[in-house]
Amino acid sequence: MSMYGRDPWGGSLEISHADSATDDDRSRNLDLDRGAMSRTLDETQQSWLLAGPGDQGKKKKKYVDLGCLIISRKIFLWIVGGILGAAAFAGFVTLIVKAVPRHHKPPPPPDNYTLALHKALMFFNAQRSGPIPRHNNVTWRGNSGMKDGLSDPAFKRSLVGGFYDAGDAIKFNFPSSFAMTMLSWSVIEYSAKYQAAGELGHVREIIKWGSDYLLKTFNSSADTIDKLAAQVGTGSTTGGSSPNDHYCWMRPEDIDYPRTVTECHACSDLAAEMASALAAASIVFKDNKKYSQKLVHGATTLFKFSRDQRGRYSSGGSDASFFYNSTSYWDEFVWGGAWMYLATGNSSYLQLATNPTMARHAGAFWGGPDYGVFSWDNKLTGAQVLLSRLRLFLSPGYPYEEILRTFHNQTSIIMCSYLPIFRSFNRTKGGLIQLNHGRPQPLQYVVNAAFLATVYSDYLEAADTPGWYCGPDFYPTGVLRDFAKTQIDYILGKNPRKMSYVVGFGTKYPKHVHHRGASIPKNGVHYNCKGGWKWRDSKKPNPNTIVGAMVAGPDRHDGFKDVRSNYNYTEPTLAGNAGLVAALIALSGHENTGVDKNTIFSAVPPMFPTPPPPPAPWKP
Repeated sequence: MSMYGRDPWGGSLEISHADSATDDDRSRNLDLDRGAMSRTLDETQQSWLLAGPGDQGKKKKKYVDLGCLIISRKIFLWIVGGILGAAAFAGFVTLIVKAVPRHHKPPPPPDNYTLALHKALMFFNAQRSGPIPRHNNVTWRGNSGMKDGLSDPAFKRSLVGGFYDAGDAIKFNFPSSFAMTMLSWSVIEYSAKYQAAGELGHVREIIKWGSDYLLKTFNSSADTIDKLAAQVGTGSTTGGSSPNDHYCWMRPEDIDYPRTVTECHACSDLAAEMASALAAASIVFKDNKKYSQKLVHGATTLFKFSRDQRGRYSSGGSDASFFYNSTSYWDEFVWGGAWMYLATGNSSYLQLATNPTMARHAGAFWGGPDYGVFSWDNKLTGAQVLLSRLRLFLSPGYPYEEILRTFHNQTSIIMCSYLPIFRSFNRTKGGLIQLNHGRPQPLQYVVNAAFLATVYSDYLEAADTPGWYCGPDFYPTGVLRDFAKTQIDYILGKNPRKMSYVVGFGTKYPKHVHHRGASIPKNGVHYNCKGGWKWRDSKKPNPNTIVGAMVAGPDRHDGFKDVRSNYNYTEPTLAGNAGLVAALIALSGHENTGVDKNTIFSAVPPMFPTPPPPPAPWKP
């Protein structure tokens, strides 16, 4: 038999003595083994040496080899059991926590500005003309003015819809357009706050109701027009006592006399204000591309008409001159140009709005008693704030920088004039600023100033600017918000009479509001033109509460007469309430929720300022 075995992998298996260790090697290894055996063995090693081949398996079970650690099996089982027990206990506690009813900390109650906002928006529901939506929430109102425009044989087109101006049933486009512009401006800046208050859908619906009506008052599909409807209804009684919207005291739903339509062919102020309203609304509705473009086209047509056909809409002793007389159209050009630029991004509108000649005609470079008073008649202050925003966030540079810096400086001066430390405007003993110098119906001017002060302070905050200078003194932005709060707080009841001038807010507010619809009960009885006089002259409170209406306000001595026949105290207006809504939303909610910096510029292309021309060559 061969001494070579067979390798199961196919080769030969050879046991070679040549590869075995030599005697010297074995001797050295034996010495090493003896040295190793002379060391003291630990308990584990001794157990392995003493155990026989059959016992070693049983002894291994007492220990667990974790690779880097050998531990007792008993300890290992205790550790694993502890971990599993802890996990089971944690799961049990979690189940209990989930099963127990949770008592979340209730959110803080809405602040007074938010509460008043809900009511102030309701006023617009009460002022609707045309078919009243089912969700209007003003139970004493119904469809009215359903023949407006069509009943005028000289007009013969539908002007159904829109809003009644005040306590009567006249639809004045001039102040109502300003109201829609103000509401749109407030939505563009504070849509997040409207959303938080649950009123964003409501205010957008109001703006659309007004915008849809304005589109009816001219040929909005044309590129060029030569006339537009300025108002529906008449109020002047100078021509006698024929039935009209001031002589008669009737619910709008019961009006049965003819309502005339007033058209104008040269009305730059009105057309430019209507263009502003549609342009601002187009930014509000930018998520509805088709409707937004329709608004932009209408605004473009109107602004072109305002520039081509120069004239004041209220000139010549027109009916409007007795109620909403416009003193100039230059401020509407600057205001309208700014809104047209923001809605279209067309730089020609910015060039117009920043034209120094235009600004001079609008009164930008001179003072006067009404300088800084923002209203349905004077838009200059609002335009300056709007263009200051452009400078703060976009900084278009040359060739606009010089006039924009002037507007910005003028805005700073106006903001200084609002502060009580300065004496630009008097104040009542109760603290109400007299922007109209003691004349009646002061609150509409106060709310506009409160909005401008708050929105401008938010502009500065958003631009990381801590304040501004009034002469040599620096004032933090917070003082502007404080001014606005004191004025709105006065209107909401913090005044010498402890009376809220917003109907339905607080426990004490005017009960005899100068308003036809609110003063006549909805009892199925048709009261004719003179039949409603008994309700006008009644000493009883109005049977219908016109929630959210801000009345005209107190006199210069903080006095107020809750008398229905005296409109200088108790009549609310569309433009006044729009300013109130804007101021309330700006002040509402958390102060850290500022303006939306970007939405207003959504149509403006990236700006690459043109470098100024080089200086003339030096000559000795």
